[in-house]
Amino acid sequence: MATAAASRPECRTSPTAYAALKQHFDEHPEQRLHHPHKWDVSRSDIYADNTWQPIFREMREAGPLHYIPESPFGPYWAVVQHKAIQHIEALPELFSSSWEYGGITILNRLSEEEIAQSGGERRELPMFIAMDRPEHTGQRRTVAPKFTPSGMAEMEGDIRARTGELLDSLPRGEVFDWVDKVSIELTTGMLAILFGFPWEDRRLLTLWSDWAGDTELATVRGLDEMRWGFLHEMAAYFQSLWMERAQDKEPGDDLISMMIHSEAMSQMRPEEFMGNLVLLIVGGNDTTRNSMSGIIYQLDKNPDQRELFERQPDLIPNAVQEILRMQTPLAHMRRTCTEDTEVFGQQIKQGDKVVLWYLSANRDEQVFDNPDKLDIERENARRHIAFGYGIHRCVGARLAELQLRVLLEEMHKRRLRVHVKGEIERVRANFVHGFRKLEVELSEF
Repeated sequence: MATAAASRPECRTSPTAYAALKQHFDEHPEQRLHHPHKWDVSRSDIYADNTWQPIFREMREAGPLHYIPESPFGPYWAVVQHKAIQHIEALPELFSSSWEYGGITILNRLSEEEIAQSGGERRELPMFIAMDRPEHTGQRRTVAPKFTPSGMAEMEGDIRARTGELLDSLPRGEVFDWVDKVSIELTTGMLAILFGFPWEDRRLLTLWSDWAGDTELATVRGLDEMRWGFLHEMAAYFQSLWMERAQDKEPGDDLISMMIHSEAMSQMRPEEFMGNLVLLIVGGNDTTRNSMSGIIYQLDKNPDQRELFERQPDLIPNAVQEILRMQTPLAHMRRTCTEDTEVFGQQIKQGDKVVLWYLSANRDEQVFDNPDKLDIERENARRHIAFGYGIHRCVGARLAELQLRVLLEEMHKRRLRVHVKGEIERVRANFVHGFRKLEVELSEF
């Protein structure tokens, strides 16, 4: 690591993506997105209101995938059963993840005509999760060593120490926001360590993650402009770190240094650098953050399971898998069909958008008994696909599991019981699935 810090570019710390989006729709209610199809699960209100479960259940009962002819994001196939998602994920050449076709979210890739009409320019975020082989393979291989079992063993002590210190600092006898004080703090701190990011600026990672991960922002031109402004600030900040690390005589073991010294990533174009930063930040922040909040919510709403957790801490590793199944921190991933094909009796055409609803697959009655119930003894909890499936399965899955396991273990060690006591506010989005606020109070068991 360089000893002398380079000067950092100035970065805004507000507004949050949520505040900007809420203000816009409060001022322009007529611009709210219109969803005429009853099975259009791209609507963000069902996730904010936690009313998505019966809609997906009805769809699963009707079949593995369904064509949604009209939505604010254009027509798409909604794949809702576990088996069908695994089948499609196992065919990455036929169902492409490439940014050149539209990437991994439900958002449309603008046509040249639409770009010309708006007077703007094409903006893309190439990242290795939104690439096909062989580009995907080389770039993923660059960062993968950071997330091996040996890498996890090296990090566990630090993760445990930071988790324990944070839990010991939490207020007793008063209501506080678990999302802000615990979930964000632990995951943002972990990201800062992975990147070798300046500790005092670590909350910028949360801000950038939220602006990058909210698909609904892209439907409002002014907010999309603001979003790209934040992403350029992020890229400039990381560029200063890149230049600093490039002068180090000995390569560090942080993710930026690994990119610098990698043949696959050392010569990335600026937009590719930005895209991979977004991938690693959103992947490392939103997934673990929302699962850490989901743990607290689910244990509070299922007192029988909380009692089981308190009596049998040996169930913690399996409880982590069950929480990931129940929470599913990223609701969907998107693929694009590269040639006409048939899947489970449905004719999918070249260019069709295919949206894999992990959220639904993890509640599939054909795979999980009583799927809407938390069961930390569930024998097949590991069959969840919260991390995806196939070649694009989350590269940081082991780290997420480690952080969640350590959190539960350190809570148990302190005999900490967390009660949901106040406001619950969920993320209003169809991509990131989680909690914006979860007010709690602590006691002991």
